[in-house]
Amino acid sequence: MRGYTTFATTLCLPQRTEAPLLETGNLLLRHHILADFDAFWAFYQTDRARYMPIPKTRTHLWYGLSSEIVSWHLRGFGTWALEVEGQLAGQISLMHPPHYPEIELGWTLFEGFEGRGVAFTAAALAREWFWSQSDLPSLVSYIHPDNTRSRALAERLGAKLDPAALLPAGEAPGETVVYRHERPA
Repeated sequence: MRGYTTFATTLCLPQRTEAPLLETGNLLLRHHILADFDAFWAFYQTDRARYMPIPKTRTHLWYGLSSEIVSWHLRGFGTWALEVEGQLAGQISLMHPPHYPEIELGWTLFEGFEGRGVAFTAAALAREWFWSQSDLPSLVSYIHPDNTRSRALAERLGAKLDPAALLPAGEAPGETVVYRHERPA
């Protein structure tokens, strides 16, 4: 029961019915819609998802995506669909499921959108939104050690490796590295 109590009393921002719309240039962070589902299923069938927990069935994806969407209502933060020039390009998330010891800033980028600063711009936009809504001193990014592209993005965002940070429940050292995003002074 102690773990549940800790989880239930962690940070919650004012509840929302959906993700706030964030926009800069040709990039849009928006609430997920049903049409996003098939694109995410297709993504999880590619090698690009190799460093992520891959849903075994479309039903498992439904549960996962639904929990990310409902997080806006339960916690006041969650996952955005990422659009570039009207095309779904992936997602940016601020998540705190029960097995995460801290709130994570995460990103998923679909093929064809890398190398253009899309993930950097979107993650920075989401992080700035979060800083404007909360007084937490930091966020983390949980990354597979072999995911060099995500590690490089975390570093470009100014995050630093934090070997003392707690890992998500069930993950052992060597399976995940933690990058810490400190609130700007």
